Amino acid sequence: MEELWSCEDPLRAEGLTLCGVDEAGAGPLMGPVYAAAVILPRDADLPGLNDSKKLTEKRREVLYGEICAQAIAWSVARVEAAEIDEIDILNARLLAMNRAIGGLSVKPDLALIDGNRDHGSRVAIQVPHETLIGGDGRSASIAAASILAKVSRDRYVTEILDKKYPQYQFAKHKGYATKLHYAMLDAYGPCPEHRRSFLRKWGQGR
Repeated sequence: MEELWSCEDPLRAEGLTLCGVDEAGAGPLMGPVYAAAVILPRDADLPGLNDSKKLTEKRREVLYGEICAQAIAWSVARVEAAEIDEIDILNARLLAMNRAIGGLSVKPDLALIDGNRDHGSRVAIQVPHETLIGGDGRSASIAAASILAKVSRDRYVTEILDKKYPQYQFAKHKGYATKLHYAMLDAYGPCPEHRRSFLRKWGQGR
């Protein structure tokens, strides 16, 4: 994990309490976008910690439990599909991040935000922060947040939404724009969990 601490250590040396922040589910056609914020102790022992997209589902599940057990504080939040349609996905991502940071039981001095966007047309990150491109593969705290956000969203899609709307087979495609998902849309039309603003391509093809 030492490489993942390298960008954080100079900030920690200043006495700052850091939280890593990342989101999951910006691209799918349905469901909420999730974000997580995590404050890790410097001595956290999380073997295999990395960007959630580079890990197997099984490894993400294991790390999820370890992160929650070892974190000083952690929080997961989401923005629903209807909110995404109302304010657009960039603003929704930032709103989810703000909600996750606000849910921490310990107030961080600085939030490390994955990516290069900290404001949209209607929402901006509300706490002192730095953006870090590729942060989920460079910062331990952001990597941990990416795992909590990804696992939380996948669990919600497979355990809640898939059972509520079984005809769409959400557990198989997680809501992404796959051939199967479009076929299910053709067969059944959108459900209340679909992001209408994301269905323009499908609508044009009808």
